[in-house]
Parts: sequence; structure tokens; C-alpha cells
Amino acid sequence: MKQFMIGENDAGQRLDKFLTKALPHLPPSMLYKGLRTKKIKKNGRRTTGDDRLVAGDEITLYLPDDFFTPRKEEVKLHTPPDLEVVFENEHVLLVNKQAGILVHTGDEGEKDEITLIDRIKAYLYQKGDYRPQEEHSFAPALCNRIDRNTAGIVICAKTAAALREINELIRNNQVKKQYAALIRGIPEKKEGTLIHILEKDPKSRTMQVKNIKNPDARTAITRYRILKSNYEKNISLVE
Repeated sequence: MKQFMIGENDAGQRLDKFLTKALPHLPPSMLYKGLRTKKIKKNGRRTTGDDRLVAGDEITLYLPDDFFTPRKEEVKLHTPPDLEVVFENEHVLLVNKQAGILVHTGDEGEKDEITLIDRIKAYLYQKGDYRPQEEHSFAPALCNRIDRNTAGIVICAKTAAALREINELIRNNQVKKQYAALIRGIPEKKEGTLIHILEKDPKSRTMQVKNIKNPDARTAITRYRILKSNYEKNISLVE
């Protein structure tokens, strides 16, 4: 038997989504069978996978202990954070990522590489703001990502509520992104708008600029302004 007491970071999500995160070794077939046969209950009563959780709910699972493998301690939590914190409150953390640092583990990086999210988790863990053994389904998460060789501000949500709200703002284009880039050449116009069609190449798994828009393609709109130009070196700093 296993019991979960739902906390603030678990609330607001569907029961089946919560259990998938909290019990990664529990097969979906066993999860839904447990719901049908009343071996998974909420507050002592029968429940369904689409039931929304609220803080204080008690989830009880009458399933074999094999599915309740305890979480392993994250070794990277003890690494030196080495972060440049720009802003922080109880909900969010803004850091200035330096060029050369990968934001999260992926195809581009090595498995043991220390990424930005690793440093952030270590920072929050070492100051007592992140207690992984007390969390069932949440860990600090990045709200935006920038490339390895790009430096700039990255937003990290420290709570599930903050993550939902910031992601909603980004989806609704209420977060403005500004980049500074050094380019070769002197644009004819001091400012303008560039519209490109972006499509992901399944083989290289990279975004490529296309001339024809396919159903899966996305439109990228970039507004630029020249900040400074060096005619002798034929370079420009643009925003």
C-alpha cells in the first residue's frame, strides 16, 4: 500500500497525470486497472483518472510494492551552483546564463554534463528551497530556453503554480524576448521586420528556414533595430 498527501505543487492536475509522474515504474495499464477496480482511491472513495486534485487530498493505492520504488537522491544536487542570479522571489528565479552552458540534458549534451537546470536545482536545494524527497510530482523547471552558445536571461519556476502561469503568458505572447547580436554586414534599413518559415528536420532534429510553408511549419517574426555599425570592419550590433 502507498499513500500520497497532495501538496500545493501537486494540486490542479489530473489524478492520472500526477500518478504517472509520482510513480514512473507504474505501467499505464496497471494505473487504469487500479482505478477501475477501486484499488486507487481518493480520500477513501472511488475516483477517476480525470479527477482534479486539490491540496489536502489523500491518495491511497492498494497495489504491489514493486511499483513504489523510492526516488534516488540526485547526485548533481551537491554540485557547486555557480549561478548569476538576476532576480528571485518565492515563486520564480531569473538567472543570467553564460554562453557555453546547456540549459538541459538532450541530444546535444553528454549524460553527465552539468546543465543550467542542474545548477538551479543544486542552488535551490542547498539553500533549502527545494526538497525533492518531499515532492511527489514537481521539480523546479525552466519556462524558456536559449541555445548553448547564447547568453541571456532564463526564467525558472520554483512552484507548480508559477510554472502554469508563466507558460500561459508565453503561450499568449505576453512575454517579450529581446536579443542582442553581432552580425557581419551593414543592413540597408536601420530597423525592420523579418518573416521566416521554420520547419523541424526529423533527421538532424534542427529547425531550418524554408521557402514554402507546410502544415507542420511555424512562422517566425523578428523585429530588429541597428544599435551600432562599424563600416571599417563591416559588422553591426543589432537588437
